[in-house]
Amino acid sequence: MKKKILFIDRDGTLIIEPPIDFQVDSLEKLSFYPKVVTNLSKIAQSGQYLLVMVTNQDGLGTTAFPEENFLPPHQKMIETFANEGILFDAIHIDKTFEHENAPTRKPRIGMLTQYLNEAEYDLANSFVIGDRLTDVELAKNLGAKAILMQTKVEETTDNNIVLQTTDWAEIAHFLLQKTNRNSTIKRKTKETDIEIALNLDGAGKANINTGIGFFDHMLEQIAFHAQIDLTINAKGDLHIDQHHTIEDTAIALGMVFKETLGNKKGIERYGFFNLVMDDALAQVALDLSGRAWLQWSVQWHREQIGNFPTEMASHFFKSFTDHCACNISIQCTGENDHHQIEAIFKAFAKAMKQAIKITHTQIPSTKGIV
Repeated sequence: MKKKILFIDRDGTLIIEPPIDFQVDSLEKLSFYPKVVTNLSKIAQSGQYLLVMVTNQDGLGTTAFPEENFLPPHQKMIETFANEGILFDAIHIDKTFEHENAPTRKPRIGMLTQYLNEAEYDLANSFVIGDRLTDVELAKNLGAKAILMQTKVEETTDNNIVLQTTDWAEIAHFLLQKTNRNSTIKRKTKETDIEIALNLDGAGKANINTGIGFFDHMLEQIAFHAQIDLTINAKGDLHIDQHHTIEDTAIALGMVFKETLGNKKGIERYGFFNLVMDDALAQVALDLSGRAWLQWSVQWHREQIGNFPTEMASHFFKSFTDHCACNISIQCTGENDHHQIEAIFKAFAKAMKQAIKITHTQIPSTKGIV
């Protein structure tokens, strides 16, 4: 399994940065960021991430910032973390000044090229945690996501920032919740025998086998375009027709989504996407509301696509909404029914990708829970 990494800034993130000279050059200046030890310990103990410290220390080793002044508080910090089970896989320190534009200075990645090995590291599901926009830029340069530890920023719409907070408890909740969003379900009736495994924080991997070729292809679209990992093995009474297999797969898929989402804390909840595929234009909006409703507006021109009855497209989404407990509105226009169905499934996946994304730490409703 590829390793996920937390690239963590030091000053202003792990320890408090002095407001005057910005140098932690004595033990008296060493002050830990509130809640960092308790919550970083939880993250470390989960075993989900490698911890890598990445810090710029302007002019370290010069007469203005001697290493003999830097090392005692730095080593005390490392020792304190280690005593709580927080071990850094590596510590990268750049000593240059900003005007030197060194390739090793954040946000450039000269110190971190070893982590670009895609066979060993999962950067897409890794995070940079820091208190400056240069940390956000470092995340972009690495192909990772950013957790920004400040609240006063002019623009926070950067889609690379997945969480903005000054609370380490929120960071731990976000990271640990995100790593456990997977479930499996088995559903067996006299008509079908279905097993589904779902990982909402996957990479778009699909292993689908329902015995209905076009249906398999559509379910693969959901996995790929929603960037979830999805395994479906469905055995149904295809000697009768395709109805039971498609319907029961949708029921089980809705059930496993509902179970995996749990109380939905932190998710966006809403998603919408317009998708064009040649002549077809699909418009899908969804709300993971806890209430079931399907709004459907599509006209067909033929009865089947391969061995998939076109009438079963709406039935699939109706069965899914009923058991996932969500609202979905689907509209599509076009002349080619293959294009219409594929556009709908892809648009649904894109909308779902938005809705399941974790971007905060709240229950996504003003109703709240008492």
